[in-house]
Amino acid sequence: MAEFVLTAHARSEAQRRGIPEDLVLRVAASPQQIVAGFGGLRVHQSAMEFGDGGRYLLRVIVNSSVQPARIVTVYRTSKIDKYWSPR
Repeated sequence: MAEFVLTAHARSEAQRRGIPEDLVLRVAASPQQIVAGFGGLRVHQSAMEFGDGGRYLLRVIVNSSVQPARIVTVYRTSKIDKYWSPR
């Protein structure tokens, strides 16, 4: 399994948005999809249900140009179709 480090910003955003850190790390390590992000970053993402019953896309933004890879931020969005890349 790949190794990831949460930055202070990512940890703060996960907490503020009510996203458990273990879930962030699981999606980073084993996403349903990886797409290109801005500035050479990569977006590890998985569609899932959260406690409120809604279906969301959890997007974990990763800087994989450093070792260990750094998770720079994380968020969830209901706009799955906007961000999901058809293969």
